[in-house]
Amino acid sequence: MRRALAASERVHGTTSPNPAVGCVILDRDGAVAGVGATAPPGGPHAERAALAAAGARAAGGTAVVTLEPCNHTGRTAPCVDGLLEAGIARVHTALADPNPVAAGGLDRLRAAGVEVTLGTLAAEVARGPLRGWLHRQRTGRPHVTWKVATTLDGRVAAADGTSRWITGPAARAEVHELRRRMDAIVAGTGTVLADDPALTARHPDGTLRDHQPLRVVVGHRDVPAGARLRTEGVAPVVHLTTRDPAEVLTDLTHRDVVDVLLEGGPTLAGAFVAAGAVDRVLVHLAPALLGAGPHALGDAGVGTIADIVRLDVDEVHRAGADVVIDARPVPGPVG
Repeated sequence: MRRALAASERVHGTTSPNPAVGCVILDRDGAVAGVGATAPPGGPHAERAALAAAGARAAGGTAVVTLEPCNHTGRTAPCVDGLLEAGIARVHTALADPNPVAAGGLDRLRAAGVEVTLGTLAAEVARGPLRGWLHRQRTGRPHVTWKVATTLDGRVAAADGTSRWITGPAARAEVHELRRRMDAIVAGTGTVLADDPALTARHPDGTLRDHQPLRVVVGHRDVPAGARLRTEGVAPVVHLTTRDPAEVLTDLTHRDVVDVLLEGGPTLAGAFVAAGAVDRVLVHLAPALLGAGPHALGDAGVGTIADIVRLDVDEVHRAGADVVIDARPVPGPVG
């Protein structure tokens, strides 16, 4: 299952609005015969890709897949049909498909005499590339990750506005890998005017990665003609003249966006937090002090300690000299 999860990681960001699924086919003897992942819309799903790689070795074998095989005809035929036609004897999957249109695959497999197991590494898979897609299935809107680089005293820039570089190269490389997996990056016009970001995903040597997310600018101010966003035409740019998080997410939903990376400044981040529209918080914490300058988060609608936004920490790791904290807002009232 972890090998299937790794396969889905490689295509994360390229499959929306479809889920990024990974599949491994084992032959009768338990040896890996084929590995596949979801192609961009219109291409084969993970199971079909893995079956094609396995060929005749799939007969009597096992399919290990991160999400329940689909049971409906869309741009492609049902994956359940492919598994049955290949003679698969066992299917292990991590998660059931929450989409009622596509669900029912496991029931069809069982009815056909295939041995089925549900729940293999379910929690681990749910935190992986399927996280945003599952969120959209539950809520109807994209999943939002707020990424911020800050000093130990919570500053995102110095008093004179300079901010490059707070974190080191290892942390910045992680950010570019994260961008590669996103459908869209959102930043406010204030950030665009102050920092002139390109909002692209790059390799450490500065070259562009294969997948580039949609670049979204939020706010009423104009983006200058000479801005890097306009001159580096590697991915489309959308300018939404609003600061309302609900309006932003509604627009992105209509564009089939599943995973959003929020890289705006303190004001935009505060608005998203206040609206309850941040689903993941990713803090790159530099062991440094500034003492003055803008804070990481602006007004988030918290007027008293009773309204504090508490987080559940999923992971903490080092990226060079920096510390990365991966957390989720705690749902509902606390205490």
